[in-house]
Amino acid sequence: MRKTSGCLLIVCSFILGIIVSNNLVNARGGDQVQKGYIFEHESDLARSEPAPHKGPGRSTAYGYFEKAAGFKYVFRKRVLHPGAAIGYHPQNEDEVYYIAAGTGIMQMNGEEFPVKAGDAILTRPGSSHGLKQTGNSDLAIIICYEKK
Repeated sequence: MRKTSGCLLIVCSFILGIIVSNNLVNARGGDQVQKGYIFEHESDLARSEPAPHKGPGRSTAYGYFEKAAGFKYVFRKRVLHPGAAIGYHPQNEDEVYYIAAGTGIMQMNGEEFPVKAGDAILTRPGSSHGLKQTGNSDLAIIICYEKK
């Protein structure tokens, strides 16, 4: 339960704009100032990639705080473009998916259910899952899990 609570706290903190860490990174100039937090904007982070876990299509990944020393979580926004999907895969640790925009079909342990903006899914160790974008709009998700 401790890992889940920590991950959920990180997701909530991001959504509220109160991410706390060690340094201030000026997204415009890259200057670091010792202020007790890191600020990043998605426009500085966007990477076009194949959909993860051998899923079809293309996605855009935004890896927040990847270079933050001592930060214990993966915190990522991923946009699945029309026709893209995160391939079905086993889960080894708690992982939170928050649907920020769009619609999709979540596959969990062989079952499927629709997801839409505002939904959150906690995948637990030992489960298997995948996520498919549906409709004409991108499916934007926030993903958080503890680094291995």
